Amino acid sequence: MVAHDRVVDTSNLAERLGHLGLTSYEAKAYIALVRRDSYTAAQVSRMAALPRQRIYDVLGSLVAKGLATSRPGSVVKYAAVAPDLAIERLVEARRSQMLDLEREAAETIAALAPAYTAGQTHTDPLEYVELLRDRGAINERFAELQASVRTEILVFTKPPYATPPQENVEGIEVTRTHQAKSVYEFSIFDDPATIEGVRRFIEAGEQARFVDELPLKLVIIDETTVMIGMRDPVAGTTDLTIMVVEHPELASVLKIAFEAVWARGLTFDQAYDRFVRRKSQTA
Repeated sequence: MVAHDRVVDTSNLAERLGHLGLTSYEAKAYIALVRRDSYTAAQVSRMAALPRQRIYDVLGSLVAKGLATSRPGSVVKYAAVAPDLAIERLVEARRSQMLDLEREAAETIAALAPAYTAGQTHTDPLEYVELLRDRGAINERFAELQASVRTEILVFTKPPYATPPQENVEGIEVTRTHQAKSVYEFSIFDDPATIEGVRRFIEAGEQARFVDELPLKLVIIDETTVMIGMRDPVAGTTDLTIMVVEHPELASVLKIAFEAVWARGLTFDQAYDRFVRRKSQTA
């Protein structure tokens, strides 16, 4: 076997040529062409195991890229350009592409930089305030806040409930592992299911107090984040607007208010006895 017909490791060479910018078909065709002085298109197709219907397009592309030449005749033949020249042309094409890419990158940076710089100086004075009205969104946000507790969660609990105590499974888990204190209204004793839900929280470790009436729904997390439920004072609807505020100073002030209400509240047993007596007196 003569040298130019020796076996070539086509898979490895094709991969390298691919890194330099050739398609897999182009790489296989060029590797086939270097094995002889010239080939017809049909011969290249057989040697490189390429589809006959694609071979003329592939060879034409190699010619256009300067990696092959065509020789006119009764049957057109194709010849490979010497590998050192062919590879240099591929590398040069890559260099040109990189220069174009670098230029486009610089132009893109120049176009985006002013907007970015301006954006860094723009702040929303109320970006730490979030308003929620949809019940599903309220439940989802409350679940996120419960999951974010690191040390302490304080709650004023009163109807209407986005998630009733008996359905707040996530809250039970938070109560088991963190300090949790809640103040409830006596009205919870009107509903046996709610009473049972509160009992489960207390059994899980929650500290609970009970008062006649709470001014609003409130959650304070780690003296940092506050969730407040506000009823429409004009419409008087039971639908709530929930406001979430990430503001340590506000959280600290509201914690003082929470502790004041907590201090005058009754324990579960005291509140339950009072409720039973009230029921018996009105019966």
